[in-house]
Amino acid sequence: MTERTSADDRVCGVLLAGGQSRRMGGGDKALRPLGGRPLLAHIVERARPQVDALVLNANGDPARFREAGFDLPVAPDVVEGFAGPLAGVLTGMTWAAENAPACRWIATFACDAPFLPADLVARFLDAVKTEEADMACAASEGRSHPVFGLWPVDLRDDLHHAMVEEDIRKVDVWTARYRLATVPFPPAETGQGTIDPFFNTNRPEDLEEAERLAGHLAV
Repeated sequence: MTERTSADDRVCGVLLAGGQSRRMGGGDKALRPLGGRPLLAHIVERARPQVDALVLNANGDPARFREAGFDLPVAPDVVEGFAGPLAGVLTGMTWAAENAPACRWIATFACDAPFLPADLVARFLDAVKTEEADMACAASEGRSHPVFGLWPVDLRDDLHHAMVEEDIRKVDVWTARYRLATVPFPPAETGQGTIDPFFNTNRPEDLEEAERLAGHLAV
């Protein structure tokens, strides 16, 4: 866990693995092998030191993650129907409010980006303070990555209303209601050049590329 200067900086990490992985051919993308370990192991390794608590957002039988060696609490979507990343954000807020009440924030991490920055949460916290923002999301190479975000737990009722009563599913539609800090991140250095730190393994060929680069990444 990263040391923080204020109790207001406590963060619960939420690993988003609630999707259906259609482009990967279905199944649990997070459990696909990368460098001899499940892809999820790489995400946990980078996310855990940045947060005060960690939960996995995934649907279905949670026993499959224990069988794969992960000692993590698992929280299924609180909104039915595979409602996308916002459902994961709401699930994380709900879990944190009930199980990690000291955490004012949740930070979400996609479970298919094995090169995510090790200073992600620290830079999010700095950005919301500096810009007096309500929340933050990541950006790289001119594109935003709202699934990597910092969200205040006290907006869970607002998000629940937006999803259930207004049927909002797009992240940017909801975040447009608030002050959002967009935090740019530089390319990650590898022994074979650079790579987008939010490179995601959506397809089998992406996983092959991640396999090629994994042994060369400068951590």
